Amino acid sequence: MPVILSKKQLWFPKVDEADESGLIAIGGDLSVERLKLAYSKGIFPWFNEEPILWWSPDPRMVLFPGKMIISHSLQQVIRRNEFEIRFDTHFENVIKACAEIPRNDEDDTWITGSMVKAYVKLHKAGLAHSVEAYKGEKLVGGLYGIAIGKAFFGESMFHIIPNASKVALYKLSMKLKEWNFHIIDAQVYTNHLESLGGELLPRSKYLTILNQALQETGMDGSWSTFSV
Repeated sequence: MPVILSKKQLWFPKVDEADESGLIAIGGDLSVERLKLAYSKGIFPWFNEEPILWWSPDPRMVLFPGKMIISHSLQQVIRRNEFEIRFDTHFENVIKACAEIPRNDEDDTWITGSMVKAYVKLHKAGLAHSVEAYKGEKLVGGLYGIAIGKAFFGESMFHIIPNASKVALYKLSMKLKEWNFHIIDAQVYTNHLESLGGELLPRSKYLTILNQALQETGMDGSWSTFSV
């Protein structure tokens, strides 16, 4: 049964206490400190309306840096440099686009106004990052997530031009490989992620990799000066 969290106490139960769906706790808040603790323990928030729901599913969907599957058509898009990829130049625009632009595999957004505010604070704290695809000066796709140690926790993607978010993910994957990141957490299974090289790992194996990644010095702070 999920644990009820108090806003006054900063803690989470052990992940093996999650129910069959992966739900582990209810309530608490979305402070920078609690979110950082949650991700460090393999837990993430996912809810449409209050109260906050916290999850640690088993198995866990992951991507490994540098091992993304690239289709022939996407290879051509990358070679033609159809999109300019930037980091951390318009984080708030990216997360709002992820919240507002419909996706085929989702009926409704889970990125609420409180989530946007919380992750903007994480971004200002140097922990949340955006990867943006531009056509000229127009933002046409991208993604955002959290980096702690040498682990990246992917949250959401969007595109308004085909392949824009895929190119952003590819460039991120290659940059994380360059930085010796261990893992990209993709949270839950989707056909789309599997087609890009996503793998399902038992939660225990995921946590072993995550804990190793958290022992290493990460890339805190803005990534806006990095090029891809």
